[in-house]
Amino acid sequence: MPLERDVNLKPYNSFGLPAMAERLVRIREEADVRRVVDHPELGRAPKFVLGGGSNLVLTRDVQAVVLKMEIPGIRLLEERADAWIIEAGAGVAWHELVAWTIEQGYPGLENLALIPGTVGAAPVQNIGAYGIELKDRFESLDAVDLVTGRSAFLPAAVCRFGYRDSVFKQEGFGGLAGKSVITRVRLRLPRPWVPALDYLDLQRRMAETGIAAPDARQIFDWVCEIRRAKLPDPAKIGNAGSFFKNPVVSEEQCRDIIGRDPGIVHYPMPDGTIKLAAGWLIDACGWKGKSVGGAAVYERQALVLVNRGEARGAEVVTLARAIQESVYGRFGIRLEPEPILL
Repeated sequence: MPLERDVNLKPYNSFGLPAMAERLVRIREEADVRRVVDHPELGRAPKFVLGGGSNLVLTRDVQAVVLKMEIPGIRLLEERADAWIIEAGAGVAWHELVAWTIEQGYPGLENLALIPGTVGAAPVQNIGAYGIELKDRFESLDAVDLVTGRSAFLPAAVCRFGYRDSVFKQEGFGGLAGKSVITRVRLRLPRPWVPALDYLDLQRRMAETGIAAPDARQIFDWVCEIRRAKLPDPAKIGNAGSFFKNPVVSEEQCRDIIGRDPGIVHYPMPDGTIKLAAGWLIDACGWKGKSVGGAAVYERQALVLVNRGEARGAEVVTLARAIQESVYGRFGIRLEPEPILL
């Protein structure tokens, strides 16, 4: 378990923001976590878990011990009559896992293609796209307590999945934020496979191509094409994907907003609430293309903030807060950031 000191974190966050880690340990197996916990210097120090760095805004250097998750491995764990159970290490790139399942003939994750980040981070955020959330395909995971070093098996019920939320982001009673690190994740891909095609962009692709019954590979390809057209490649333009959560409001609130802005993009939810498109709200306030220092709102998608060059984390935060105030002033809605601001 080699300990690295004074590590530049700029290559390890998709925004490309400058920050240094005083101490960093690469976690390549579950036992490495226990070695950190038992270490005389590192055991009692604060810990910060780093996956792909795609959901992170670094505003300062990191004094905590950075646990860089690099646990590898993907396998078919079990084949049942009603599902395939796939297991992957926390350090595997999420899109690599999705592509592997498609290649192997295990459909079910195709709507989640091209989401940046690692497998271990996926349950923390309960990632989702194009009508599917991780919780819809989740089976269980393994985690290690960062105080005791004990391993734990967590089924879906314990994870408290919500919209871009889970027990791993929650503090207080029962919350596991900062208390544990995910090492392996198991996904349940239902059989027989049923495509999720309700999302408007997928409906448009079906109409454009005349393909009424696309297979999983076709949906995977469509999702990749749609995401590449809308979202910048972090390898070329630093970003953290969608920066704000889509706000959820009551029917009464939605009617009030529609009365003032009939064109607002909104989606009815099963529980009777209404999800509003955060990107539309930001665009309506005129933020597309605007910047603060090296941080800017992406010209093609107002929901994405980007690093135009040598942006610093403070500039990203300043821009985000200005957008929040602008949207609140016009619509009375407070946007909530998706990334962790550190």
